[in-house]
Amino acid sequence: MSAVLTGAGHALPTTLDQDAAWEGFFAGHYADVRAARRVFAGSGVRRRHTVANPLDEDISRWSTGARMQRYVQEALPLGKQAVAGALDDAGLAPGDVGLFAVATCTGYATPGLDIRLASDLGMPPGLQRLLVGHMGCYAAVPGLAAVGDYVEARARPAVLLCCELTSLHVQPPARELDQVVAHALFSDAAAAVVLQPGARGRRLAGVVARTDSSTADHMTWDVTDLGFRMGLSPRVPDVLSRHAGDVVDELLTGAGLVSGDVAGWAVHPGGPRILDVVRDCLGLAEEDLAASRHVLAEHGNCSSATVLLVLEELRDVDGPVVVMAFGPGLTLYAALLLPS
Repeated sequence: MSAVLTGAGHALPTTLDQDAAWEGFFAGHYADVRAARRVFAGSGVRRRHTVANPLDEDISRWSTGARMQRYVQEALPLGKQAVAGALDDAGLAPGDVGLFAVATCTGYATPGLDIRLASDLGMPPGLQRLLVGHMGCYAAVPGLAAVGDYVEARARPAVLLCCELTSLHVQPPARELDQVVAHALFSDAAAAVVLQPGARGRRLAGVVARTDSSTADHMTWDVTDLGFRMGLSPRVPDVLSRHAGDVVDELLTGAGLVSGDVAGWAVHPGGPRILDVVRDCLGLAEEDLAASRHVLAEHGNCSSATVLLVLEELRDVDGPVVVMAFGPGLTLYAALLLPS
């Protein structure tokens, strides 16, 4: 039986206005970086969400251990709300779930979110679990592929949760511009989807991946004594422009479709330039990326959870939907959803 998306839910912590974040914290944090204000103003972000509000607390000198303790404290209620919402949307009870997958690159603990949330939600003791760790912003799509394979093979429902708390990794002041870019874009969110066998909804019809290992140094996420530190090259959009077209062509050709058949584009809004490059290399109209631009403006870049937020924006679109996300590797992942 085909794996079909039947429910979605999300949870967001406190909303932070981008201008307030700049004036109240980052203007002082980056007082020695002349381009910092321009980067914040050009980020495409108006509001984002944070469990560690820099207007209330400066955690930039916290140890990684302290940040991980805070991650568990904050992620559990957000993850529980997102999963419960997705199950309600699908009309399922926690006891119906056969596989629970969690994707995150911003926090780790053992027992992990998968075990703790399964217990809190009342999922069955025979539940199968999967943790997708440290893949970064594209993790939702391989997560969908994995839970989709389970649903097809076992004919049981599955849940995927993406929970990212990037605000826990604010770094000490630095002059590197990639640090400014990361702090201007990234945000916190939890988003979940339910897949069921042979149901009505959007069928997962295909997944395509492409990794350009020659550009592995363009995007990094390093564990340090002071949290996780982003490395981000300005050449990332150029690499995406070389591969995005081929990935989408392969995805659509496998289903006998062309770009003009696609009714909705759920593109991970890694930043304004990322969306510009995808639009131009795929020959899309600006309105095709309206949902992605809106999520970037209202929620920021929430790492792996972001593309699921975009997909929720497109829930009323009738017809094929392409999901695209990008991250370390450099890696591109794309999925095709068809009406069932």
